[in-house]
Amino acid sequence: MKLLYTYLLAALFILPLQSHALDDFWGATGHRVVGKIADDYLCGKAKREVKRLLKRKSLAFVSTFADEIKSDKRYNEFYTWHYINMSMDENYEDSKKNTKGDLASGIAYCKKIIVDNNASDDDKAFYLKLLIHLIGDLHQPMHVGLQEDKGGNDFKVQWFYKDSNLHRVWDSEMIENFNMSYNELAENADVLSKQQVKMIQEGSVIDWVNETHQLTKKVYASAKPDENLRYRYSYNHFKTVRSQLQIAGIRLAKVLNDLF
Repeated sequence: MKLLYTYLLAALFILPLQSHALDDFWGATGHRVVGKIADDYLCGKAKREVKRLLKRKSLAFVSTFADEIKSDKRYNEFYTWHYINMSMDENYEDSKKNTKGDLASGIAYCKKIIVDNNASDDDKAFYLKLLIHLIGDLHQPMHVGLQEDKGGNDFKVQWFYKDSNLHRVWDSEMIENFNMSYNELAENADVLSKQQVKMIQEGSVIDWVNETHQLTKKVYASAKPDENLRYRYSYNHFKTVRSQLQIAGIRLAKVLNDLF
């Protein structure tokens, strides 16, 4: 009985901390959707090398690693890699860069280590896990948001009458409200032709950042501060969430195919 009480008491403290930690990225479900979709577009060589470096762990399994290490101060240097701040009328090339690094520079560094013949397999695996996550983040519109509201984290809204923010709504709340597992969401992604896939995979990481930023503008215009967002909002925008997850997965596969 005393042991059960101890577990329950621990849960009261741990669960709020865990839920708070999920406020600033694609939720775990979203990142796993990206990884699962990418699996379907990997070439044979990339699949084998990824499996070797990840010790047979799946892309979906390691896709949340970059967020998990936020709890460890040893990895604080990677925190700014999860986002880019730009004003509404800027593109990435002309924007003021974060001296600590950002999504685009973080992705470039990960790719550099992965192809470095002098890097250890452990280092390659570490940066591969980061890369898998960051390609997902790149396609979440609020990760290319405004500095003044921390990418929508300070854009306060309600989600079904509960306090939330615009970033969290797009990261996880619309996804979790749909109540499907990452496998179900990945398996029900839109059917695309080879030509459509090819078009999605065109361009550079910087092109993809600028593309996402165009969507960011629409997201900011989609709600008013303190607005109570409910079924209608999800009805209007969840298709965009699903599309961004699918695009991220297809592009992640392209990046990995090129690397390996």
